[in-house]
Amino acid sequence: MTSKLSILGCALALCACASSSPEVRGSSGDSPGTGTETTGFTVDPKWPKPLPNNWILGQVSGISVDADDHVWLLQRPGSLTEDEKGAALKPPQSKCCLPAPPVLEFDADGKLLRAWGGPGNGYDWPGNEHGIHVDAKGFVWISGNGDNDGQILRFTRDGKFVSQIGKPGPQTNSADTTRLGKPAGMELDPQTNEVFVADGYHNHRIIVFDAETGAYKRHWGAYGKPPTDEGKVTLRRDEPPPDPPPQQFGNPVHCVRLAKDGLVYVCDRLNDRVQVFKRDGTFVKEFSIEPRTPANGSVWDLALSRDPGQRFLYLADGRNNQLLTLARDTGAVVATTGYPGRSAGAFHWVHDIALDSQGNLYAGEVDTGKRAQRFAPAAKPAAISRKP
Repeated sequence: MTSKLSILGCALALCACASSSPEVRGSSGDSPGTGTETTGFTVDPKWPKPLPNNWILGQVSGISVDADDHVWLLQRPGSLTEDEKGAALKPPQSKCCLPAPPVLEFDADGKLLRAWGGPGNGYDWPGNEHGIHVDAKGFVWISGNGDNDGQILRFTRDGKFVSQIGKPGPQTNSADTTRLGKPAGMELDPQTNEVFVADGYHNHRIIVFDAETGAYKRHWGAYGKPPTDEGKVTLRRDEPPPDPPPQQFGNPVHCVRLAKDGLVYVCDRLNDRVQVFKRDGTFVKEFSIEPRTPANGSVWDLALSRDPGQRFLYLADGRNNQLLTLARDTGAVVATTGYPGRSAGAFHWVHDIALDSQGNLYAGEVDTGKRAQRFAPAAKPAAISRKP
């Protein structure tokens, strides 16, 4: 009897240990991994600090980390409900709250340093804020996916307007190089001073401009082919992925990320895949991620690890509400962080992610999520299985 109780006690202790850290899990059944758990994250519930001025965040649609490890958020004041912004109504309906400005800069401890943004003279602020990127020179780039948005903007870190590429107006097509089509995000290549744009919610392409002059350089669609704006993938969870796979990007083309070795990673969100290119648009390979995810897709944003070889890709899957750690060379899923929910460490529509120099990962949530969270590294990377 004593022996049986001891065995039962050990089993219960093991179960308790296994359930005490729900943020880090093995790869899911639909993912192209081996199930090997190597590295993940644990949530820091104290980040960021409370906002001043009775401010509240709307949907956090963009996030970026600068060279000083300051964290920049782009949020949507227009997404707040009347209940959430009750103090801003006339007459006020409650003590709290007031919409925060669209752009907010935090230090590593989560203290707000500055905030700015919105319509102004000399530029066309987007109808719906979407992406933010702080480049190596400290300039802050903004994109938007409103109905008429066809532009990206560049500011100094204190909000002074510098330049605009593209223009708002009626949407056209992916062959138009004079404007963008509801661009999702952008990233600057410091080696060439070119800005790569994930374009976007209307267009089906990656497009590249000279960052200083705004001059058009090149563009491409899925597999490096010219985009045709044709085709739309719709599937149910119980249907297999299409074979052959779609030959065009879906909408939205949701992110573009540049690696140190010259590779360009693209979020083809609706098609549940990451496509990889050379900087000239030559197709290299693709990874299928949670390939039976319908509706708004699984591949929402990417961040590259900060080690010299950038061994890992971190992927935000906003439909399944998880963060995946991928081996960058194979796309194998080696860890999963998070789960659907409202508590710290859980997600509702995790939309955008960024990584600081210490390996902390920051995530923003849209729809009714309306928050940013920080995750600290939970474990050091272990060996990656190379099994197919």
